[in-house]
Amino acid sequence: MQVVSGPVGRERVHYEAPAAGSLDRDMRAFLAWFKKPDSVDPVLRAALAHLWFVTIHPFDDDNGRIACAIADLALARSEGSSQRFYSMSAQIRIKRAPNYGILEATQTGDLDITGWIEWFLGCLDRAFDGAEIILASVRLWERHACGSLQDRQRLVINRLLDGFEGKLTSSEYAKLTKCSQDTASRDIDDLITSGILLKDSAGGRSTSHSLAPIET
Repeated sequence: MQVVSGPVGRERVHYEAPAAGSLDRDMRAFLAWFKKPDSVDPVLRAALAHLWFVTIHPFDDDNGRIACAIADLALARSEGSSQRFYSMSAQIRIKRAPNYGILEATQTGDLDITGWIEWFLGCLDRAFDGAEIILASVRLWERHACGSLQDRQRLVINRLLDGFEGKLTSSEYAKLTKCSQDTASRDIDDLITSGILLKDSAGGRSTSHSLAPIET
């Protein structure tokens, strides 16, 4: 089994899996290791499981989803909880292109997998950050579920929760919601009064605003 890209006649082989005759033996070894607890740090164990599986058993249509699910399962076992508020597999799919690069470098290099571990931990860290954003969003909407927010205000709040780039000024608010400057200023003042927005401390020609910290 080979992982190949490029047009016919100019293919590039990214990785060649172990011979098919050794697949059953290698997979049994992997499953035995995966099922049996050991002294390896559980997060590093999840990274190793992902790498090990995708190395011995790549599919024609890519088995990344299965490898990601295995990593998620290993992380869930390490936490001993049925509730998880982050998804490692979702983060890996977002960073799919870098994943292919570090995976190829690891599989075709020597036995040093430090680069892979660092990449995996970086993805996990971003997954945690994403979970914090989701939980903050849930808490904010729970707190203001019975409020009288305008659709315009909800749109802007969601943009901020999604990681709005730049400064939220009244002009930018008016542009995002297609309303007048006066309406934008009133909406922002209302959101400040409701404790949803804060004025940024930085000065300048235009006052900008950010989401207020959301208490747990």
